[in-house]
Amino acid sequence: MAKDVVISLRNVEIYQPDDEGGKLSYKNASPVLSDVNLEVREGEMVYLIGKVGSGKSSLMKTLYAELPLLEGEGEIAGFNLASLRRRELPMLRRKIGIVFQDYRLLRDRNAYENLRFVLKVTGWKSEVQIAERIAELMTIVGLKNKEYRMPHELSGGEQQRLVIARALANSPKIILADEPTGNLDPKSADDIMKLFGEIVKGGCSVVMATHNIQIVDAFPARTLMFRKGRIEEMDVRAALHKNE
Repeated sequence: MAKDVVISLRNVEIYQPDDEGGKLSYKNASPVLSDVNLEVREGEMVYLIGKVGSGKSSLMKTLYAELPLLEGEGEIAGFNLASLRRRELPMLRRKIGIVFQDYRLLRDRNAYENLRFVLKVTGWKSEVQIAERIAELMTIVGLKNKEYRMPHELSGGEQQRLVIARALANSPKIILADEPTGNLDPKSADDIMKLFGEIVKGGCSVVMATHNIQIVDAFPARTLMFRKGRIEEMDVRAALHKNE
């Protein structure tokens, strides 16, 4: 049985604003990617690789609707990116999880309260159900019994695990991860990749931007290279090991 398509981009042009913080429009934007055609299916792992400024983060921001889709057709988790209305954003964000390199945790709250905050703002009412879900999430990411640690009391790898737990809070169809191992030591990075592997096995798709080719080599998956304003599929392992 064919797996459902959870991300579909057709003839998309990706723009970024010329002035940071400004509203994106043709008048104040520059194209960074052209002729983007992409499908991601449920339970698929996809890497985005390329130099800084090649458009990886801009594509990510377009997928989670921080940047509007100005040209082409795009859908993610059943939402039309070209016609998405502001009031639909919270509903879209419940269907996708976002993992950032710099964590973006609430520093004045412990791990439990970081997760509780996300659940409350996305509509969870019952404190009993919230507590049960947090316990489940902390077990999934390997942080059981660390619910009451403050972010600064967790290692970098543990903080990223907490971020992944936050991304999984509402059982998303897709996780968008922007350089999630960028601030981690190799052992912690490997542990995060193994966790992503388990998440993918469970049917959630993971789209991950990275500059770490060693990660792609060690945990092979479909890989898209961003180069000269275009994206193309690439066999990283074949390129790395062609002379061996």
